[in-house]
Amino acid sequence: MNKAKRLLAGISLWALGVEAAQAEYKLNLVKGVTETSHTVYGLHMYMLWVCVFIGVVVFGVMFYSILHHRKSQGAVAAHFHENATVEIIWTVIPFLILLSIAIPATSTMIDMADTVDSDMTIKVTGYQWKWRYEYLDEKIDFYSTLDASSNEARQLGAEVDLDKVPNYLLNVDNPLVIPAGKKVRFLFTGADVIHSWWVPAFGWKKDTIPGFVTDGWVKVDKPGVYRGQCTELCGRDHGFMPIVVEVKKEEDYRKWLDDRKQKNVQVKQDAAKTFTKAELMTKGEEVYKSSCAACHQAGGEGVKGTYPPIKGSPVAKGPVGNHVKLVLDGKGQMMPGFGKMLNPVELAAVITYQRNAFGNNVGDLLQPKDIEASR
Repeated sequence: MNKAKRLLAGISLWALGVEAAQAEYKLNLVKGVTETSHTVYGLHMYMLWVCVFIGVVVFGVMFYSILHHRKSQGAVAAHFHENATVEIIWTVIPFLILLSIAIPATSTMIDMADTVDSDMTIKVTGYQWKWRYEYLDEKIDFYSTLDASSNEARQLGAEVDLDKVPNYLLNVDNPLVIPAGKKVRFLFTGADVIHSWWVPAFGWKKDTIPGFVTDGWVKVDKPGVYRGQCTELCGRDHGFMPIVVEVKKEEDYRKWLDDRKQKNVQVKQDAAKTFTKAELMTKGEEVYKSSCAACHQAGGEGVKGTYPPIKGSPVAKGPVGNHVKLVLDGKGQMMPGFGKMLNPVELAAVITYQRNAFGNNVGDLLQPKDIEASR
């Protein structure tokens, strides 16, 4: 409702001739924070001014000719053709211009593809609609999804003031973290459809294509947070899979790496625990909001003709084994398999939640060990 009100208010202000507040509007490229992005920006500006120069010369000659050689001034058109000098001039000059552009552009593209002497390698896999990051040298991996506050605010009918949601649609639960001053090699692939990994400040983007692996690299000297998005139309939630990269100092990165490894150890330890129904329902609600609500809606009502409801679902109220199998393996292109995306605790919690929320009240209680047994 607040989105509609904001739109109507904007239209009203426009009609009254009052300029409404607008987001920052830029026509030029982002200069970026990497050497590659600076080179690309410099190349872009060089080509822009070449085009401006050509435009000024061509239109200048054209307007001069129209003004000074018009019929009212008594000008008589000359009759000549096959002038060798003119032919040479308009062939050589464009060739030299193209050469002056092609050489630096080719050199830049070669540098962008040069991943040798990398300090670390991270595999990036695109999913509908999240990213998976695997630190191949450190044996850790995790998924990065739209953060809970943005996910809640973007739901249909959500009465949320978007101005109060930090980095709306540009924030994630688990950002990619890399060390400053290190050359990081990326391997890109897709798990379902083509996605495109793009962080403007890095100066390039790469498609993640199922069945193919492409690579790229980045070296950022300045610590900070850099945001991007998927730029390939990859499905209904294409606009809700942002990218956040945190560049940390070497010592901070090592601390984060140790914490991440400890978290993975904790996940394995939790998989052996037995949880109460209240604990599973609380955790399950969190997982449902981040991983399921986008399609099945916050109230479990689903989307008619597209995504079946959880509320009163024959799956959620039927044999628990079928429910577990569906969540683990997915179904076709519409229902991804969450067996690899979620850990055993999250899987047990969200299935327990689905079977006991939205009025289903089946009473089943799944534990992480049940999930491991199903696998």
